[in-house]
Amino acid sequence: MSPQRDPARRCAHGALVDIVQRRVALESALPPRLDGLADERDRRFAHRLALTVLRYRGALQAAVGSLLDRPLPARQLPVHLLLETGLAQLLLLDVPDHAAVDSSVNLTEPLGLQRHRALVNAVLRRAQRERNRLLATLDEPLAALPAWLTARWIDRFGPDIANDIAIAVRAEPPLDISVARDPEGWAQRLGAQVLTGNTLRRPTGPVTGLDGFDGEDGGGWWVQDAAAALPARLLPIPDDGIVLDLCAAPGGKTAQLAAAGARVVAVDRSVRRLRRLRENLSRLSLDAAIVEADAAAWRHEAPAGAILVDAPCSATGTLRRRPDIPWTKTAADIAALARVQAAILGNAAAQLRPGGILVYAVCSLEAEEGPDRIACVLAENPELERLPIDAPALGPMTAARTPDGDVQTLPCHLAAQGGIDGFFIARIRRRA
Repeated sequence: MSPQRDPARRCAHGALVDIVQRRVALESALPPRLDGLADERDRRFAHRLALTVLRYRGALQAAVGSLLDRPLPARQLPVHLLLETGLAQLLLLDVPDHAAVDSSVNLTEPLGLQRHRALVNAVLRRAQRERNRLLATLDEPLAALPAWLTARWIDRFGPDIANDIAIAVRAEPPLDISVARDPEGWAQRLGAQVLTGNTLRRPTGPVTGLDGFDGEDGGGWWVQDAAAALPARLLPIPDDGIVLDLCAAPGGKTAQLAAAGARVVAVDRSVRRLRRLRENLSRLSLDAAIVEADAAAWRHEAPAGAILVDAPCSATGTLRRRPDIPWTKTAADIAALARVQAAILGNAAAQLRPGGILVYAVCSLEAEEGPDRIACVLAENPELERLPIDAPALGPMTAARTPDGDVQTLPCHLAAQGGIDGFFIARIRRRA
């Protein structure tokens, strides 16, 4: 196939350059490029190739390095990524060797990398000869991730659990669905299983064509990971029904609370994400008062009995769905986000009325964003106390309960059922 007729590989490589070199998020880098592909087979292959490289990138980097006589300079990152995509096809995907090598070599011209044509050919030919050695390298789960991240996980969870997490995050996740009511009925309609409560699980795949996505019933469900459904479930709705949902967009937890009968005030600073929240609520025929504001500064007209804070975070618990995170985030980002979380959590806690309950959640595995934030807010506010979460409230995720009574789900939890996202969740209360 000529370079001009190989749009799938060009799409994958272009998205990877955006993600790794320019630190563009996967959701911004890949979908627009996929939309430009006319053939559905090309779209599927480009998506699979890009995600495979991201999920194994640490090991692919090392493999390329071992095949080079000398390292490529940093400015040649696009060449390195072309070699990584070639190795991914040779070693991880069901692509014939000649197609993996020839397509990579031919792409050097349209990518403006002609002077590296011979290098790409030599490296991939050598990879064919050293396949067994390279496969052994790729088989090490922690090697697929950057060292800065694996060191953190080993320090916090120990080497065995860190290894289990690394295995879990390189697998494609199933599709989790939250329903407003009748989980058994919806499970039958959608060909899914009831995982826990109102959360269903089915194999991954497109969602827009599934029964009940829209139509006469207004949409009876929404996509939401099982762990992401926990925070709203753990927040009791007060007598007046008012719940403040801070950092609410795109609205999965808002929908949960509204479906449970709460009068939700949904606050978020992003106009784009609030637009999506409105669209989601409209599809589901649910209502909420929507406020465009910074959750670190906004104040409700009166103290509240229930507040949900789903704070912006590094999202290191979502690598199954977002394999770009290790390559677009750094340890410095985590420290910066922890400061944002502290401001939002402090402002939220100040709005609790006596006896009021706040649930704090982040889709992160990092201590600074989870238990450290709760320890700080409790130390700074003696009128607040931790409200431990009972194990039965977690259903099949009881292993996620921490000794302090908080929750830390891990991607390797429920491994036999397909895993879950990593979430830290804590509940605090203003003393009556």
